[in-house]
Amino acid sequence: MSDVTLTRMRLAEGIWEGLLATRRDAPPNLRLRHQDQLVGAPETLDADPDPNGARRWLVRFQIPIERLSDGVQTFIIEDAETGDALAHETVIAGEILDEDIRAEVVLLRAELDMLKRAFRRHCAET
Repeated sequence: MSDVTLTRMRLAEGIWEGLLATRRDAPPNLRLRHQDQLVGAPETLDADPDPNGARRWLVRFQIPIERLSDGVQTFIIEDAETGDALAHETVIAGEILDEDIRAEVVLLRAELDMLKRAFRRHCAET
């Protein structure tokens, strides 16, 4: 079990940010992986200490634009020494997804209609 946690904070302007916490004195060496290839190392900056005594660092990486394309792209931040995946970011792009999203909305509407009917029936019976 790893004593390192990396919590996603945000993705803004193509830069992923997270908060790394550990009891170690120094942050672990991190690496960024996409499609089983190393694509760099995230930047690690000092952050305020955790109230529980853990050390904390801000972790940032620029999503490589040359790696973006239609479909689903997953970037994984891992501990370089152990290979443990600490966090990931998934980016979805492309027209093909429009149909998937529309299909999901249609299914959600159908489920909502079913729930409304069941709720109305329940209210009428009680």
